Amino acid sequence: MTTSAFPTGTITGYPRIGRRRELKKAVEAFWAGSVSADELEATALELRRATRARLVEQGLGKGDSSVPETFSYYDQVLDAAVTVGAVPSRFAGLQDADGRVDLAGYFTIARGVGDDAPLEMTKWFDSNYHYLVPEIGEDTHFRLASSRIVDQFREAVADGYVTRPVIVGPVTFLALSKAADDAAEGFRPLSRLADLLPVYEELLKSLKDAGAQWVQLDEPALVSESLDDARADVLAAARQAYDRLGSVSDRPNLYIAAPYGSLDDALPVLAATGVEAIGLDLVRGGVPTGLDAATAAALRAKTVVGGVIDGHNVWRGDLEAAFGTLESLLALSPNLAASTSTSLLHVPHDVEDEPNLDARLKSWLAFADQKVAQVATLARGLDDGHEAIQEELAQASAALADRRVAPGVRDGAVRQRAEALTDADFRRGEYADRLTAQDAALGLPPLPTTTIGSFPQTGDIRRARAQFANGIITEAEYLGLMQAEIKRVVDLQEEIGIDVIVHGEPERNDMVQYFAENLDGFAVTQNGWVQSYGSRCTRPSILWGDVERPKPITVDWSTYTQSLTEKPVKGMLTGPVTILAWSFVRDDQPLGETARQVALALRDEIADLEAAGIRIVQVDEPALRELLPLKAAAQPDYLDWSVGSFRLATSGVADATQIHTHLCYSEFGVVIDAIRNLDADVTSIEAARSRMEVVDDIKASGFEHGIGPGVYDIHSPRVPSVAEVTELIERALEGIPQRQVWINPDCGLKTRGYDETVASLTNIIEATRAVRERVSVDA
Repeated sequence: MTTSAFPTGTITGYPRIGRRRELKKAVEAFWAGSVSADELEATALELRRATRARLVEQGLGKGDSSVPETFSYYDQVLDAAVTVGAVPSRFAGLQDADGRVDLAGYFTIARGVGDDAPLEMTKWFDSNYHYLVPEIGEDTHFRLASSRIVDQFREAVADGYVTRPVIVGPVTFLALSKAADDAAEGFRPLSRLADLLPVYEELLKSLKDAGAQWVQLDEPALVSESLDDARADVLAAARQAYDRLGSVSDRPNLYIAAPYGSLDDALPVLAATGVEAIGLDLVRGGVPTGLDAATAAALRAKTVVGGVIDGHNVWRGDLEAAFGTLESLLALSPNLAASTSTSLLHVPHDVEDEPNLDARLKSWLAFADQKVAQVATLARGLDDGHEAIQEELAQASAALADRRVAPGVRDGAVRQRAEALTDADFRRGEYADRLTAQDAALGLPPLPTTTIGSFPQTGDIRRARAQFANGIITEAEYLGLMQAEIKRVVDLQEEIGIDVIVHGEPERNDMVQYFAENLDGFAVTQNGWVQSYGSRCTRPSILWGDVERPKPITVDWSTYTQSLTEKPVKGMLTGPVTILAWSFVRDDQPLGETARQVALALRDEIADLEAAGIRIVQVDEPALRELLPLKAAAQPDYLDWSVGSFRLATSGVADATQIHTHLCYSEFGVVIDAIRNLDADVTSIEAARSRMEVVDDIKASGFEHGIGPGVYDIHSPRVPSVAEVTELIERALEGIPQRQVWINPDCGLKTRGYDETVASLTNIIEATRAVRERVSVDA
């Protein structure tokens, strides 16, 4: 180990997409073949250099390991997988003799090729980031197969920076992995920990040889109680991993970061090992109390890194309280550091880069750059005392006070309506009665087909929206262009043979931002991009005040669409939980209160759709699982208000109106009771990438409502063959009664191109028709 002290102020990570999404654009150009690997590498190098310079400019040290190296071309878990050689056997041909994969191979593992499906994708703890799920088996050959982490550290040193390399820790890496398809039944990836640790040892040694003083190992699995592995097994793995890595002499100092919650019973485990620094998420967790004597003594010899600046939200926050929290950590250790609670991956770059935001609102906000500056302020306070930062603390307190009294933050009429709700507002009629009424009203065939909502967003669509927003075309011209696109989408669905039609959502820039732009209490950003997965970026809206719908939002689009077809059209809405999850939500009241306000606005929209003759309304809740608290004790309350808000939004309709919902990458089996309690008539879910693994959960649960397990993985450019889709449908029918099954893609088609979309949907319809014939004959 080294003897350098941990920096007084640091962050656990920083956005890696670039202030203008430079990485996204370069990566997608590489995929398209318009730039070479060398050109992509050059763009990435400039981004890394810009990030280091910006972090130092905002107050972090240039040579004291306070700047973390968290760059990734696609995903940090995929980075860890290729670093340790954990490449699935179907991609073994991408590796050279030493197990290395080049950039093209790296992206192939992420996106798939031909008949070789990519790694599965799911939510990163309770965030809106998606990670790629490694596949580990008994025979996975772990070895140090990539030098990128070391190379990037050397690159920083050459530019005059001593940074802190970051990698997903071994426990979290294995705990988030799945068993490879050829693994024995009951095999757990965590059982391979002893085989993996030597690779981490070798990596640490290489970093020490390169001059690294500190290395950050991210271990959020240690705060979670929602993993497949038993908590006792995760704790035992942490003890095994850090007893071993902590005892290695020829290595850098180890900083174990544990974001997204409190370490609880994992803190004594880490404290008893030889690691030099432990990071605590004090936004989600709070200062540990009641520690046993051995743990207290062990912590006093380590650096305790207090994550007091919220890395998960955009509010400026209470710096005075944050500094007080840091001071209270002196009871744990005299060696303190200030940090963010999580990586700043989850927030945009710079609030000063938002010319269209109201100046008063901006004064309440802190994006990544502002949060780095906040950390630097707190670090200065730790070094020089409270008085040295009194002015900055007072400014933050004044902004917080101003926010409390600003118009629109609290609306009496909105609050009065929410307080007047009764149990009847959260209930519909019996499902059997609804099913009968809907069968009569809709007349759909067995295995009805539909899509999730969006169709490809072409360059023409995006240009038209931008031209309208900039005043280049009139509202009438814009409306004509959107209606022409809707007619094209409807005609295409009719031609392919889809049973329930969608309008394709050409008018929507984002499934949450579109509603935020039409609801009171929200603001939207111009450059507030955040990475969702890979090259996919979103601009979360800012929910700052009480929520109300001033006028109908989707009714005209849906009624126009219905005028073009005799088939039923789905009205498309985003649900209250997802609107909250994919926005930066106010932190001055319980989430449940905010969710009810959003639900009431949506309830009004659904009532207007129904009155206009729309017989099916889909209320998407892809984020239901992602907001599930990592701590078991907090989950019942969350499930109560999240399910309740959905039911409040959807329970005002007649039995004959069919309510759909959609959940993607939501681990159906984990929240099956919650999904049942949503009481939607039809639920569509991700299932293609996981090859219908969810069917066993559905069968075991006795789920009786309509279910649409996806048969087309839209996050990959692959076109599923008729045979592949047929196999997936038949697998679904092995575990789910035919009367319940709907056929649909995994998710919306916004990010796909038209050629692959048409080919995929055509294959889906052909497969469905063939299965219908067999089902009919069997019946």
